[in-house]
Amino acid sequence: MIDLKNQIAIITGAGRGIGFATAKILGGYGATPILCDVLSESDLSQAVEHLQADGVCAYPYRVDVTNKEQVDGMVQDVLEKWGQIDILVNNAGLTRDAAFLRMKDEDWYLVLNVCLQGTYQCTKSVLKSMVKRRYGRIINISSVVGVIGNAGQVNYSSAKAAIIGFTKSLAREVASRGITVNAIAPGFFDTDMTRNLPEAIKEGWINQIPIGRLGQPEEIAEAVAFLSSSAAAYVTGQTLHINGGMVMY
Repeated sequence: MIDLKNQIAIITGAGRGIGFATAKILGGYGATPILCDVLSESDLSQAVEHLQADGVCAYPYRVDVTNKEQVDGMVQDVLEKWGQIDILVNNAGLTRDAAFLRMKDEDWYLVLNVCLQGTYQCTKSVLKSMVKRRYGRIINISSVVGVIGNAGQVNYSSAKAAIIGFTKSLAREVASRGITVNAIAPGFFDTDMTRNLPEAIKEGWINQIPIGRLGQPEEIAEAVAFLSSSAAAYVTGQTLHINGGMVMY
């Protein structure tokens, strides 16, 4: 049984989608979720209210994960208030899709900065306290397109592939300190990022998925909970592929 009581979990991109579902699931297992997002104060407060209505005690921090000062300030505040950070879920991300020759330089850098630099920045800020305590769980959200590629997403695929390499290398560095580092590579999920796409595109995706449907955010969140728990103490440097059978290894 998963038990995360008295554990503090920072989740980036937690205002909606997979991040919000992760906050809800981890909170349900007893953790205190810290919702880190760049959404407006009112949107973040609303997300916290929804969690509180489900009995989850969560706290919002409006933070740009690419901004070192903001990230360090959040981490310092969390450590001052709770004295520890047990779990870090690097989930924040965005897409700016375009054919490569039409891709704007600013969209290339924006996607890499949020997805990859954000993962680096948050991990760097949290890791010292984990090393000091000789305990920690870091879960990085990659993507199926970081493994197989996807036309029109060279920026996003590059960032998500890099996260897998980041995960493996860091896992080797910190395993002896009682810290595990793992990645999850979701396939196509029913989130705000996909909900507004044309039905024909979504049907095309579903036709590639043996299970025959898009995934639900909670199905990623439950995997995060497992990797955060004592049940996964011997799991590190791994990428868990959750894609309904779309890609098999």
